[in-house]
Amino acid sequence: MPQPPILKIAEIFPSLQGEGLRQGEPTIFIRLSGCNLKCPFCDTKYAWKDGKQYSTEEILENVKKIWSLFPARWVCITGGEPLLQDVSRLVRTLRKEGFKVQVETNATLYQPLLVDWYSISPKPEKYFYRPEYRTRAKEVKLILTRNLDFELVRKLRKAFPEATPFLLQPQSNRKWSLNLGMKILNQSLRAGLKNIRLSLQLHKTFGLR
Repeated sequence: MPQPPILKIAEIFPSLQGEGLRQGEPTIFIRLSGCNLKCPFCDTKYAWKDGKQYSTEEILENVKKIWSLFPARWVCITGGEPLLQDVSRLVRTLRKEGFKVQVETNATLYQPLLVDWYSISPKPEKYFYRPEYRTRAKEVKLILTRNLDFELVRKLRKAFPEATPFLLQPQSNRKWSLNLGMKILNQSLRAGLKNIRLSLQLHKTFGLR
């Protein structure tokens, strides 16, 4: 008999979605292990490690146990970089069980998944993203690192439909990053760029996981 698909998982836990347009919504997180970028400013470096092996059925069992005490309708598949692993069966299983599914990705990889929400966050130095996300991303998050500037934001903004929100997210809510966000937002307003806004990491404000 064929072996069931195995995924490497860093953690499965309940919390509030702390980032992006879904901010504040109760969510069950499935954090997959491994990353292809390993950014120095990453705040989940522990997810770069191998993690624990789970079958899809074992992941679902864990999600259902959490749901019995924390009945969130959303599940967020995140990382690391979750699309380093084939999550298609996991997504199908979660949706079959009635969950809404969000995938958070750095956008360097793409899988044609039937998810409810792709949240992409292109990263330095090149800010590369797969072109499929131009029409599939529900939001674009840009971390306000020291090498992000207005010209980069302008270039990326023009590559996506105007209806796709761009969120400037301060790096771990640091003061210099907040200031950079205000500067780029003001430059964007003066240049006539549409649908750009500031966003904080809500879970860090509330001390949540």
